[in-house]
Amino acid sequence: MSDKNKIIVILGSTASGKTALAVELARKLDGEIVSADSRQVYRGMDIGTGKDLESYGDLPYHLIDVADPKEVFDLAQFKKLAEAAIADITSRAKVPIVVGGTGLYLEALISNFQLAEVPADDSLREELERKTIEELFGMIQKYNTNFAANINNSDLNNKRRLIRYVEVFAGSGQVTKKAESLYQTLIIGLDCPKEELQSRIEARLMKRLDEQEMVEEVNDLNRQGVAWERLESFGLEYKFIAWYLQDKIDYEEMVERLQKASWQFAKRQLTWFRRWERSGQKINWLGPDDGARAYELALRFLRD
Repeated sequence: MSDKNKIIVILGSTASGKTALAVELARKLDGEIVSADSRQVYRGMDIGTGKDLESYGDLPYHLIDVADPKEVFDLAQFKKLAEAAIADITSRAKVPIVVGGTGLYLEALISNFQLAEVPADDSLREELERKTIEELFGMIQKYNTNFAANINNSDLNNKRRLIRYVEVFAGSGQVTKKAESLYQTLIIGLDCPKEELQSRIEARLMKRLDEQEMVEEVNDLNRQGVAWERLESFGLEYKFIAWYLQDKIDYEEMVERLQKASWQFAKRQLTWFRRWERSGQKINWLGPDDGARAYELALRFLRD
């Protein structure tokens, strides 16, 4: 019998229903939520990241609103805080339920990536600051083609994050390596049919835009000191709404490009999870309405 703590992971693409399922299981299993979303960590970024905090009620959650959007929150910080949250939850005999769509965060936590510790190099950073995002990405591709292919959307638009990757590769030759997993893990993946997922993404986006709250959220963040360039680096809603508010594109173009980018983002998420599965990671794929089956799997996992 393993003495490793058990965790349940709910993953899937944007708009697949991950949060609703995680909340349902947490209520039934006396659990607590640990978010694995690279944008939900930031305070004030609520609507565009789909935090849906009202659905949590009094359910405890972790790794949401833990960082200032003016500052960079990286993979190493996520892994450290997630491991601390899981240790805290299990120490109180509760069930950790990790939920999110950021494949790199999930894989780093479950596969126990050992992140290279390379100190900041001010002279190198000064040189890299003069490069474009495309040039930085090209440098990462030269260091590690596979790593570059799996950089998530948020990182891909984040110049400071790309600079850090180049800095780490230059200093150690690698960004991560794997060690023995810290946990026994049940992974449940939500898989929507293509047409249904596209419809969900579009309906959610239009609801947020029709109420104007998402546009106001981006405007508020800028008024609070988050630069337009920084907002654009978060991608998706924040990128295109920031362009709209700066009169770089009109409203109709914003909506059209955002719909297309959201669907492309969902496909990249699914590609990451399928690649992870092909590398040997067991993922139990269920439909978005298979809550009863998910509960059955979770209950059996916790009892075995």
